[in-house]
Amino acid sequence: MTTQQAGRFDGRVALVTGATAGIGEYAAIAYARDGARVVVNGNNAERGNAVVDKIRSQGGEAMFYKADVSSAAEVEAMVDATVEAYGRLDFGFNNAGIIGEGTDLLHEYPDDVWQRVIDVNVKGVWLCMKYQLTQMLDQEPIGPSQGAIVNMSSIAGLVATASAAYDASKHAVIGLTKSAALIYADQGIRINAICPAGVKTPMLERAAAKNPNFEEDSKALHPVGRVANPEEVADAVLWLCSDLAAFVTGSNLVIDGGWTAQ
Repeated sequence: MTTQQAGRFDGRVALVTGATAGIGEYAAIAYARDGARVVVNGNNAERGNAVVDKIRSQGGEAMFYKADVSSAAEVEAMVDATVEAYGRLDFGFNNAGIIGEGTDLLHEYPDDVWQRVIDVNVKGVWLCMKYQLTQMLDQEPIGPSQGAIVNMSSIAGLVATASAAYDASKHAVIGLTKSAALIYADQGIRINAICPAGVKTPMLERAAAKNPNFEEDSKALHPVGRVANPEEVADAVLWLCSDLAAFVTGSNLVIDGGWTAQ
């Protein structure tokens, strides 16, 4: 169960990309439980509106906005629609990402798949920050922060796996996050990344279905003996956005069950 601190985000507005399933869905629901009005982004309107319905059924306020995060025009329109609906933007969780379907052999990796991974995972984070920051800098703050952004990296942003395009994109997100955090640190906007290892999401379940040894392999990689629940990652995202993390910026928060301690 995601930790609920009713009211701590009252009056705030959160935009969550890739929020139609998995970590993004749980984060969107958690923001709303804590009082924020939430924009749920994704490419699947049916799933996105289902998340909105869950939020509204719990007394929260939310809307769905379909946009491709790799398109500047669509991201700008999404941020504009957020402000038109709710008047401001306080939190961005730039979670949308893809693994990319293709061979693990780098010399045989399809050019178009490589480009799509980079476009969504890196360019998408940059574009979201570009328009989120523009809005955050142009509004009166609520509380001590002008705004907070959390970018989705991965354990694959810290260590290597056999997926070069994905690894490259997630390493890039960490560098992009650190650079942005330095640029806007003196303007009251905090920017951090999270680096989860295995998380029980539909994406991971699809990978597990192809590997009969997945459960045992996961135990070997995660000293705690399991993968994370998406609620646990959502809790970390909300903490980074909260006033409890007021001195935290430019960090990459590792949520890996001990993976990198080995």
